[in-house]
Amino acid sequence: MTAPNRNVLWARAAVDELAKSGVDAVCVCPGSRSTPLTVALAEHDDIRVFSHLDERSAAFFALGRGKRTGRPTPVVTTSGTATANLHPAVMEANQARVPLLLLTADRPPELRDSGANQTVDQTKLYGDAVRHFRELPEPEADDRKLRSLRTAVCRAVGETTGANPGPVHLNFPFRKPLEPTEAPGDVPGSFAEDYPLAAEGRDGPFVAVDHGRSEPPERVLADLADAAASAERGLVVAGPDDHGLAGDAAAALAEATGFPVFADPLSDARFGSQTADAPVVGGYDGFLAADFPAPDFVLRFGASPTSKRLRHFLRDADARQVVVDAAGGWREAEFTATDLVAADPTETARALAERVDSGRSDWTDRVLDAEARYWGAVDGFERDCLLEGDVAATVFADAPDPATIAVSNSMPVRDADRFARPRDANLTVLGNRGASGVDGVTSTALGAGSATDDPLVLLTGDIAYYHDSNGLLALERCGVDATVVLVNNDGGGIFHELPIEAFDPPFTEQFVTPHGLDFAPTGDTYDLEFARVESLDGFREAYRESVGSPGTQVIEVRTDAEATHRERDRLDSLVADRL
Repeated sequence: MTAPNRNVLWARAAVDELAKSGVDAVCVCPGSRSTPLTVALAEHDDIRVFSHLDERSAAFFALGRGKRTGRPTPVVTTSGTATANLHPAVMEANQARVPLLLLTADRPPELRDSGANQTVDQTKLYGDAVRHFRELPEPEADDRKLRSLRTAVCRAVGETTGANPGPVHLNFPFRKPLEPTEAPGDVPGSFAEDYPLAAEGRDGPFVAVDHGRSEPPERVLADLADAAASAERGLVVAGPDDHGLAGDAAAALAEATGFPVFADPLSDARFGSQTADAPVVGGYDGFLAADFPAPDFVLRFGASPTSKRLRHFLRDADARQVVVDAAGGWREAEFTATDLVAADPTETARALAERVDSGRSDWTDRVLDAEARYWGAVDGFERDCLLEGDVAATVFADAPDPATIAVSNSMPVRDADRFARPRDANLTVLGNRGASGVDGVTSTALGAGSATDDPLVLLTGDIAYYHDSNGLLALERCGVDATVVLVNNDGGGIFHELPIEAFDPPFTEQFVTPHGLDFAPTGDTYDLEFARVESLDGFREAYRESVGSPGTQVIEVRTDAEATHRERDRLDSLVADRL
């Protein structure tokens, strides 16, 4: 490897190791200090460069790709406030355990605390939110230093995808010249010949990082198998988790134990071929409004469920509750779980399925009867207004097979939880439930869409759409098509679910925050098709047309948040009466 100056040598080595470690795409934001990395990435034939103007959108775009692929898409920024704009996505990646690699350029260390322009302290900028931080040495044509750089990059990529996947931060200080200009004497002409390992690396990554999949020890499996076999009212809970409990493993466990599976819409269990035969349940948030008997043994996988009703149902159950978590982390905020098993969820479920052979119990039959009654109540419910949950239900029921569906926080994910029926279709459903923000939702969706040929659908709300409108620029710049379902209830409709609703003022102006915005001009701004529908039938027709068409269409459905919440309450009462 020859180079006109030390920065070029350094950046090319780093990018070489990214590619050899399996990185095939990167998000790059414009900036001067990051020039060596940007040029090296642009020159590399095996890495696709997604160009983003907004660092926050870039980070969430990379987050979406990480969610969809299980591998990191690095983000490159210049120094200063650009690095701070990555922080919201870092927080989400940390909480949701999503691979994310941050490559921040920096000014020489002696300029810190000097008043130098665009210079801040980027050392451990993201605190404990990252799995690993490394302040890299200043570039130099030095054998040991270059081997250290290659090792650091390989380790960084590996750290993003371990048992506890998440964000990793590498900080690159660069001195001028930043461009690939000749700097006589900077890199000796014989460097590659004298130090081939440092200059060219290995055939493959400099350091191969492998993370084994852990299965519980036999004594733990035997104990859990005995508990499952003796349970009268056993339950499997599949919470939100990207690449966590596989749907077929959940089905195998359900078949072996006879337990029903309460499958969060953001799990891998609610949608897929396993729903054809396994007792996969999606209506629990509705039928748990009734006085439903509690389980006596619970196997829990993934993060805390979206459904508050389900969380409280488990909180109040006098039952042994086993949390299976690959990282041995604690993701049960009601603090009523009794066991924590640090092991891979899919491997654990499969191992248990091989050790248990129980028939379906009366409890499971009762759960499935409640499931059927709930969906019957939804079908027979006479609406007084357009119900936002019906929009969510249509999104999932009429989505192509296969499809990737991204769901925004606030009401969309809750409506998906309550109204999206289990379906025998290959639907990959994603949401930012780690920190549960509404920032970056559009960018996350488009990042996920960029990683697959599946049709992409985004179900979002008006506040989230407004908050990340910058992210729509990726449609053209990054070559992504999508169907965007925009549920516009003119503000923060979710606040109608909180006690503060009774206190107005300040409820309307400070919580609901009606904005009165017309989103139609975003069609012209971002060269997309924008349509507004007034009825469920109109939405269904527009949606079916969009998911079968090229390009990007935004379908806005205007609703009344307060009326919708009153309708949900009426539906709860109807379900409780029927059960």
